[in-house]
Amino acid sequence: MSNTLSSGKKIPHRVRNELKFRTLTVSDKQQVAGQFWRVTFQSEALAGFDSPGSDDHIKLFFPETGQRAPILPTISEEGIVWPENQRPESRDYTPLAFDGKGSLTIDFYRHEKGLASEWAEHVAVGDLLTIAGPRGSLVIPGDYAEQLYIFDETGLPAMKRRLSTVSANHIKLIAFADRHVIDAYLGELLGGHELHCIEGDMIDSANIEQVITLTESLSFPTDDYFVWVTGEGKAVKNLSDYFIQQRGCSPELVRAVAYWHGKE
Repeated sequence: MSNTLSSGKKIPHRVRNELKFRTLTVSDKQQVAGQFWRVTFQSEALAGFDSPGSDDHIKLFFPETGQRAPILPTISEEGIVWPENQRPESRDYTPLAFDGKGSLTIDFYRHEKGLASEWAEHVAVGDLLTIAGPRGSLVIPGDYAEQLYIFDETGLPAMKRRLSTVSANHIKLIAFADRHVIDAYLGELLGGHELHCIEGDMIDSANIEQVITLTESLSFPTDDYFVWVTGEGKAVKNLSDYFIQQRGCSPELVRAVAYWHGKE
């Protein structure tokens, strides 16, 4: 099977990464755009770490109350084995930056009643966190002519990574976030891109019609486009179905990733 589209552009491709658990030390913490805690970690354990996909997910394991760091599992031919089946609570996050040596940065979106958000609010330099992954990455070429990104605040770290690597004839951004947050977080990366902010709403199944209206006039050139959607799970699925089933987009060129799930 060819890995090249009819346009001559390459198809997004998956790579496998070594699964390894790493315990990291917090070395810095800064508030960003009023909505994020930017936490930087240092550790020699980051040797060999790799995150080639802009929306990669690594798993963060949080220590129990009174613990300095989570218990680590062993990895065997049978799989991952946790001591006494005591698997600590975890959440998936996108790495923001890695220096290729021993420094990793993650942005934590601030919101109420979230395990990771609460941890980030109170974490201090010197505290420990264990990560694993990413187990696999989707590497997406950055030179598709037409690119569409639909996201909320939770997708901003992935957007920051993505926009730093793309080149396109036209990039359209539809953000379910306040404009001042987008401007403060993405800054110069916004460049001359077309930006629509749907302020005061979340990307969920109740308001995806706003997205559809904003994209109805968008023309997708044959095999030379890319669509990325993230946000609440049901809305992401509905928008993915819309672009593939109603707009005729190729499933290979539509990336839909649920970053959170609303109540049924």
